[in-house]
Amino acid sequence: MNVAVTHRYHFAAAHVLCRDEWSPAENERVYGKCANPNGHGHNYGVEITVSGSVDSRTGRVVDPEWLDDLVRRRVVDRLAFRLLNDDPAFEERVPTAENIVRFVEEELAPELEAGGERRLARVRVVETRRNVFETGDPT
Repeated sequence: MNVAVTHRYHFAAAHVLCRDEWSPAENERVYGKCANPNGHGHNYGVEITVSGSVDSRTGRVVDPEWLDDLVRRRVVDRLAFRLLNDDPAFEERVPTAENIVRFVEEELAPELEAGGERRLARVRVVETRRNVFETGDPT
């Protein structure tokens, strides 16, 4: 029997939604006020759901301290208090919340799933009270 465990994290970051090859008018048409060249920030919430079998020795799916360290190293320390547009992960893609959630999954899945004992079941990014983005199986 698999069990899913979800841990929550937070970080503040800023972004500008724009494509360099588009004119300012085109960026504003597509991204609205989020294309402001001065940027704007969010207090992002990130939820990481790991699923797997419960280890008979520890009684856990994943060591919570290990998971916290992984998320801190690979995501929070890298993105917190920064302009996301300046991160190499967003050189080729606009730092929309959809792309942020994809980035988080890409950063965590390989290390988290190494050994095949568990899997990254879901990544959820809360950008605002009204805007939530997720990968994986939302059920």
